[in-house]
Amino acid sequence: MQSILSSITSIVKNKFLLAIIGFSVWMLFFDRNDIPSQLERFQKLKELKTNTAYYEQKIEAAKAELEKRKNDPTAYERIAREKYYMKKDNEDIFLFDQ
Repeated sequence: MQSILSSITSIVKNKFLLAIIGFSVWMLFFDRNDIPSQLERFQKLKELKTNTAYYEQKIEAAKAELEKRKNDPTAYERIAREKYYMKKDNEDIFLFDQ
């Protein structure tokens, strides 16, 4: 029992070991870049990468739609009629709820 107690007191008296333990605890739990903050940032990064993939797909779809419109001369008229409800002077528009 005495030898265990003396070994514990010698460890506690070792200032280098205490400094290393204190530094480790500080860096792991109290620093600005501690473990919980790093985990939270990793989750946010995964979410942002998912959003990036989603928006890249949207961009590709928009580019394909733009190319389709450039090649079709009647596309502008069709889009104006469908999306913006524009009409010619001698036409009537009827809107139906679906």
